[in-house]
Amino acid sequence: MSLHASVVDTLTDWRPTDPAQDALRLAVLAFVLARPDACKRACVPGHITASTLLLDHAGRRAALTLHPRLQRWVQLGGHCEDDDPDIAAAALREATEESGIDGVTVDPVPAAIHVHALTCSLGQSTHHLDLQFVARAPEGADLVVSDESLDLRWWPLNGLPDGVDFGLRQLVGAASRRV
Repeated sequence: MSLHASVVDTLTDWRPTDPAQDALRLAVLAFVLARPDACKRACVPGHITASTLLLDHAGRRAALTLHPRLQRWVQLGGHCEDDDPDIAAAALREATEESGIDGVTVDPVPAAIHVHALTCSLGQSTHHLDLQFVARAPEGADLVVSDESLDLRWWPLNGLPDGVDFGLRQLVGAASRRV
């Protein structure tokens, strides 16, 4: 199965309980169906990204990265790669790369979708159509700051840092309901 096909299947099969998330799911699905290049960073109108709220083993804290360009705390994640076998694998790869933790397990069912406009690393204004997942770190896992981050810390789910955006708060809410 291709990455694109996995996104179509994931969005087709997922049934969020939040009506706003379901409407967004259908809109993103329509975009992906219309764009064979929807998972590629070069798709200028917008492209699929994969992010992960990485929880500690107990499910009480989330690993957040201080993003160098955004200058705020966000969940782990980023662009899909051509060799990602599916969208959940893309989310797992990003979480593993950005946390430095091996043995992360990702729930293959999305927790939320968030669409946001930004200027991407290619220098063009675009939209990230972010499929957001929840993952767990193994017991005793230590975070390792990567070169993609200014800082990386565990934050209590009920004590997020100041300035986090609505998308992250929505994702934390969805993760909290799953824990």
